[in-house]
Amino acid sequence: MHVTTYDIAGPVLLTPRRHEDARGYFMETFRADICAQHCDGAMFVQDNESLSAREGTLRGLHFQTAPHQQGKLVRCTAGALFDVAVDIREGSPTFGRWIAETLTPDNGKQLWIPPGFAHGFCTLLPDTVIAYKVTDYYSPECDTGLAWNDPAIAVAWPDIADPETLSAKDRALPTLSDPAARVAGKEALRCA
Repeated sequence: MHVTTYDIAGPVLLTPRRHEDARGYFMETFRADICAQHCDGAMFVQDNESLSAREGTLRGLHFQTAPHQQGKLVRCTAGALFDVAVDIREGSPTFGRWIAETLTPDNGKQLWIPPGFAHGFCTLLPDTVIAYKVTDYYSPECDTGLAWNDPAIAVAWPDIADPETLSAKDRALPTLSDPAARVAGKEALRCA
């Protein structure tokens, strides 16, 4: 598995080796030893999957606060997505900065998004499926996020990103500078 790091400490891109022949291919999509070494010793407790029927569907930017912060190992199993991680660790030298990767079944890339990062994505094709492992269980009382179009973060979303596809919850998310967001996410925003 090829491991790529970023200028923002924490996120890691894992690209499995694909062994192909006339029949198709084989690849290891997950290895606990590699995740332990490169993904902060992550232990995964739950697998999630979602389908977005429309191209340009926006979801996020989501995170969970303490005591149920989540790290996510994200991959795309159908379609294609523009996947984003935003550093929201209070005191981090890269606070508010973001990274993005295009994930597809063909490229096999997987993005590790550690606790202390908000996560969102835009689908690039119809019927896109995102599958991800998380390090803590879903907790409705700890579930929160930031506005997808927060000008302080300024994610360069693909031109096809369609705000009409946002859920009611995502339409109401605060910006990074909103005091309510800072209070709600205080534990999640602490620099590791």
